[in-house]
Amino acid sequence: QPLVSSSKWLQLHGLKRNKLTLSQILSQIGFQHRKDYVSTLGKLVASRYADGLFPQYKRAQDGSVYNLTAKKELILHFVDCLMGAIELYKQRMEWLTSESRQIFGVIQERCIVIVLDFGTAIPAEFDLCRDALSMVLEEQVTQIARFNLIRSAQDLIKWQEKSAPVSEHTVKSAVTWLWKLDHMTAASHTKSAEALLEAMSDEMVSS
Repeated sequence: QPLVSSSKWLQLHGLKRNKLTLSQILSQIGFQHRKDYVSTLGKLVASRYADGLFPQYKRAQDGSVYNLTAKKELILHFVDCLMGAIELYKQRMEWLTSESRQIFGVIQERCIVIVLDFGTAIPAEFDLCRDALSMVLEEQVTQIARFNLIRSAQDLIKWQEKSAPVSEHTVKSAVTWLWKLDHMTAASHTKSAEALLEAMSDEMVSS
């Protein structure tokens, strides 16, 4: 799936876009049983002619009543559409909570610099961190434009001096660089801040 935010995804696949919200469906399968003030007549007018003629549905949200006039086939059509929407939402949720996305979320920027601060991680945790970083490089960074890696340490360690264009070669190179890093003691908070400032100094990132 493309790396898009949930808000953008909903704009394309949401219920409202596909006219599947409750209000939109009700307006297509019936009409509201109204008791409104009609200004041109100067009095309250109720659609009582529909009483007993149609099945009715009462919305819990606002108490409005709808007279249902649609044939069974149209209602079943909306049932199928809603079941399809539910399945699509399930797929989206499974995708959002799987692999690198459950740790890093969905990367939406076209150019990123990942700052590596392994803190007090023991060797086993250090390897788990590198597994996760390798995953995000291979799954998500491959879909953006440029990237770089900076390790927060006593002396800052960069994969590249500036962010590099994404390609199969550069991603493989970054993964190889990542797994050649030595396990070190934790850097100070000052060094972590320096690494972040260095990341933001990349013109491609700051733009």
